[in-house]
Amino acid sequence: MITATSFANKSIGVLGLGRSGVSAVRALVAGGADVWAWDDKADMRDEALSVGVALTDLYKSDWSKLDTLVLSPGIPDKHPKPHVLVAYAKKSGCDIICDIDLLAREIDAARFIGISGTNGKSTTTNLIGHILKESGRSVEIGGNYGIPALDLPPLDKNGTYVLELSSYQLERVPSIRLDVGILLNISPDHLYRHGGMEGYIAAKKILLERSGEGSIVIIGIEDKHCRALCLEIMIDRGGKGIVPISASARAFGGVYVDQGMLIDDLDNQEKMIMDLHVVPTLKGQHNWQNAAAAYAAARAADIGPDEIKAALKIFKGLAHRQELVKEIDGVSFVNDSKATNTDAATKALSCYENIHWILGGQFKEKNLGTLALMLDRVSHAYLIGEAADQLASLLGNSIAYSQCGNLEAAVDEARRNANLVKPSTVLLSPACASFDQFQDFEMRGDTFRALVNNFEGAAS
Repeated sequence: MITATSFANKSIGVLGLGRSGVSAVRALVAGGADVWAWDDKADMRDEALSVGVALTDLYKSDWSKLDTLVLSPGIPDKHPKPHVLVAYAKKSGCDIICDIDLLAREIDAARFIGISGTNGKSTTTNLIGHILKESGRSVEIGGNYGIPALDLPPLDKNGTYVLELSSYQLERVPSIRLDVGILLNISPDHLYRHGGMEGYIAAKKILLERSGEGSIVIIGIEDKHCRALCLEIMIDRGGKGIVPISASARAFGGVYVDQGMLIDDLDNQEKMIMDLHVVPTLKGQHNWQNAAAAYAAARAADIGPDEIKAALKIFKGLAHRQELVKEIDGVSFVNDSKATNTDAATKALSCYENIHWILGGQFKEKNLGTLALMLDRVSHAYLIGEAADQLASLLGNSIAYSQCGNLEAAVDEARRNANLVKPSTVLLSPACASFDQFQDFEMRGDTFRALVNNFEGAAS
């Protein structure tokens, strides 16, 4: 655990007592701060009390005595409207930060690699951490992915923090200075929290602003938003320290993938490194972009191409991201619960044929978008959650579908139908948030995995 000493003998508010909030309270208390901790939900307050967190009702507090508020990423400070306590904080002049900013204030020797983008953040974060570990480096992975930032151990000048950074977190990290900043892609997501697409792009752009002089910026050039930002930052920095990446076209002076072949053009020599088709956990063009980003980050850390290639070949992949749970008698069961938007689900659908597709939950978009281009790969769709009727309307007569209601019923029917024509894939790639029926996408994916593993006679 990091001991956050930057607020020693000062009062600081913490609003939101999920994993990162409780972690922040512990780190601040250990560092000598007077912490005013609160959560609107009674069950979260009870859980925090059970692990020793002292509560302060922020609705009854004197905000003039606070100058900083650690705010959970899930709590809005701007759109669709600020939380009432955030309004109090702003009126009193409080700085609003998140736990990652506390980490950055405390650690000044280690290197920081920050990864953001609409899709691929977690895979790329995990992949970079894997490559660094395989090369013998001291590395810790966390942030929006995995372990809360302040639960990570302190690192010295020989260590590297690899941090996934969401758009919410980027708006609350004024202190972080990235040695390597990676922006993978931008497509519509969380627009209600950023006041529209312009606000969402502005939040992602903060990652580039936190990558200062002497840093390396790795940026995807496959969508128009990132291409525009890449051009902008190249002009601002005179082209220095900018590494473009692509999974579909040549990235001059960067790293790209041509029909599955990973190519290093960092020295303008177009060196062919490896065929990514041999890595089963990096299936599909979207994962090739992740691999290009990770390769570029590893090269920035002075790791050689051969070491990177060896590490890529043994990458195990992520839970809930195109995770092959089991293959049973010609039917593959794939857990892609982390696909909470249409863009992510499109990428999963592109990787399989004869798909029995489980989707639904809380739909954050107005149409199917690029998903419509992949429906010819789907044999049958199984709709769950609160968006089932909306999705049925959007699918129309384009494919056959069933209204299943819940995940258990969907998996059961999908399995029966998938056994009729083999090989086939039962794919949980919901294109929706999970909060209508599950605590988070991890619980949704864990439930899918358990249902599959409980099939009688299931074999690995």
